[in-house]
Amino acid sequence: MNAPILTVRDLAIDYPRPGKPPFRAVKGVSFDVRENEFFGIVGESGCGKSTLARALCGLQPIASGDAAFAPMPRGAVQMIFQDAVGSLNPRKTIGDALAEVLAVHRLCPADRRDARIATLLDEVGLPPDVAASYPRELSGGQCQRISIARALAMNPRVLIADEPVSALDVSVQARVLNLLADLRARRNLTILLISHDLAVVRTVCDRLIVMHAGEIVERGPARTVFANPTHPYTKTLLAAVPDVAAALRP
Repeated sequence: MNAPILTVRDLAIDYPRPGKPPFRAVKGVSFDVRENEFFGIVGESGCGKSTLARALCGLQPIASGDAAFAPMPRGAVQMIFQDAVGSLNPRKTIGDALAEVLAVHRLCPADRRDARIATLLDEVGLPPDVAASYPRELSGGQCQRISIARALAMNPRVLIADEPVSALDVSVQARVLNLLADLRARRNLTILLISHDLAVVRTVCDRLIVMHAGEIVERGPARTVFANPTHPYTKTLLAAVPDVAAALRP
């Protein structure tokens, strides 16, 4: 069993409200994520899962508790956002957007950036000529692959994917999820997958937690949770799961 790469203990996250006490969006959650694990954080909109994801990336203040990653280089934790198109600069070509990451973080000499960009595009299943395209010329699935390539440019150890396929149709969801699973194996990545839909995590996640109203209501190996859910909320989520297993390779 791999050692924890992320340890979360009694984590609480508040949102300020003018003239009122802060709203507690995440209420003292605790869990561990192991190295090279595909870990799911599942729940409906408003349950606190995206707030939790943002806090893990340092984008949201923590009210109390602790979230600690194992020692790793700066930039080794990267986030993939739901709105892939909106996360890309519409005035920059894909090549320029990727080159900017490589230049700002000094990841690659200038004379090798084009080759590095081509390698990143190939790694996410896109041809090198996509580098000359603008985001508006690409599909949602292609833009999400670009977002993944941009994260990979930082040579991460952990990817936090916040609803990365919710805006895509089922067949494209399957291909993007399969890509993430392949990258996990090839790069020895740890992936945290945040989703409101249990269907997108049932064949890729090793373990998961289910969140409701800011709390963890169920946790365990994905197969166990799907086969024998114990909390009424989890049972309700499972009852709404469409059968997309056939679209995902084993």
